[in-house]
Amino acid sequence: MSFARKVVLSLAANPVIRSIAGKYGLKLGAGRFVAGETLQEAITRAGELNEQNLWVTLDHLGESVTSKEEAIEATRVAVDTYSAIYAAGLTKTNVSVKLTQLGLDIDSAFCLENMKKIAAKAKETHNFLRIDMEDTPRIEITMDIFQTLLSEYGSATIGLVIQSYLYRSEQDVAQLGKQGVNLRIVKGAYKEPKEVAFPAKKDVDEQFIQLVKQHLTNGAYTAIATHDENMIYPLLAWIKEQNIADHLYEFQMLYGIRTDLARKLVAEGYKVRVYTPFGKQWYPYFTRRLAERPANALFILKNLFKK
Repeated sequence: MSFARKVVLSLAANPVIRSIAGKYGLKLGAGRFVAGETLQEAITRAGELNEQNLWVTLDHLGESVTSKEEAIEATRVAVDTYSAIYAAGLTKTNVSVKLTQLGLDIDSAFCLENMKKIAAKAKETHNFLRIDMEDTPRIEITMDIFQTLLSEYGSATIGLVIQSYLYRSEQDVAQLGKQGVNLRIVKGAYKEPKEVAFPAKKDVDEQFIQLVKQHLTNGAYTAIATHDENMIYPLLAWIKEQNIADHLYEFQMLYGIRTDLARKLVAEGYKVRVYTPFGKQWYPYFTRRLAERPANALFILKNLFKK
């Protein structure tokens, strides 16, 4: 971890800064990365993005809950999100969830029941549900829950995320490709030991490209989640060389990051989806975005202390 990133994370953990950010953060900078605290704010923003021909994935922030009550509430919000998307007629908007927010660390069977409620609502509203992948200790149980849901609801309703920094991902993509699973390929954001993950960015990037090509070659839908033009345009050149159909892939970017590139790709005729988080538990997500590019933190911290 770079020195600048350590400084940002250390400052972000300071109780005084957390307090000020909690009171003013969305107004003074956090709103760049988070669509709002309420579902209605998120729906409004999703509608605006859809009007710009940008597709959207809504994510209610919060993970690693410690009580069944919290998990039940998160399940309710996910179900309500589908209802709100449907009511607003947002045909270019879907939902992603983290299993630890839905009770995975409490009881896997309880988590599965919550997921069935969400998946059923996704299917009822003719929508799609993406399960985010978390850290290594949770991968196998996530895979098990996903396979159970896949057998019941099908790949048109439910998809998964695969992280390219893990050694195991090539084998996982090979298996999931045989099942025609809709995959979102990401680099991965958790701190993992070198025994399970590539320590070098170069190797992570190389496997990312390989996994995208592997899944597309299998004829399975692939969401390419990167902001790196040096990866996007070589992949597009390969896609054209291989005559990969346009309906088999999309690009995905984080809300508030590389908006210029997202719009450029849309103008060039490509499908781009914006991962759009919302909710009251926005602070941890926000600090991770700042840590990825510490220069963003200076402006926001200055504004916070002007209050």
